[in-house]
Amino acid sequence: MNYRVINTNDGSKTIYVEELDETYHSSHGALQEAVHIFINNGIKSINQQQIALFEMGFGTGLNALLTAIYAQENNINVTYSGIEAYPVAFELAQEMDYCALIGKEHEHLFSQLHQCKWDVLETITPNFSLQKIHAKIENYTLPSNQFDCIYFDAFGPRAQEDMWTIQILQKMYNALKPNGFLITYCAKGQVKRNLKSLGFEIEPLPGPPGKREITRAWKRN
Repeated sequence: MNYRVINTNDGSKTIYVEELDETYHSSHGALQEAVHIFINNGIKSINQQQIALFEMGFGTGLNALLTAIYAQENNINVTYSGIEAYPVAFELAQEMDYCALIGKEHEHLFSQLHQCKWDVLETITPNFSLQKIHAKIENYTLPSNQFDCIYFDAFGPRAQEDMWTIQILQKMYNALKPNGFLITYCAKGQVKRNLKSLGFEIEPLPGPPGKREITRAWKRN
């Protein structure tokens, strides 16, 4: 794959993948998109002290970094699992320079997230434990009724249609606890129909700048 670092409209950076003609985050603003979707409409919607969270696509580590900071600032405990088939090299992730915007005091935390071992649950801070899973989701069996929330942040259906199939979304449904939810930037009609067919309750939400709508999908039983 050929990767190129590009600037986004909020001053943060993301990675452009030439073969897929796709970016890891929104070109309208990588940081503001992640905060809006996965923090403000994700973990903030969970009112409990112990949270188990799964991310579909660990990527640059931005969502994990923001979640670890949120856990620390709000004194909650998060166990975070992120699956990634094609890990981003630490040197490339460093080029994102997220902490220039988020706060330089978080640079060591970002390094820890990237440099901890794969496929092992590691304590990163007193409030945040991380298991990075190096595997393809198609070949990986998720535990049942395990997670309070899923950040579904795979590449979009146009670039990676196989990530949005009934079979993959069924794995997400099974992995969620009752009254858990999946949150994603994707609001395509077919994806929402697939989610609904599996038993999810669909909640359309306003999107970040440059995107009209995002999707939160609840497992109600």
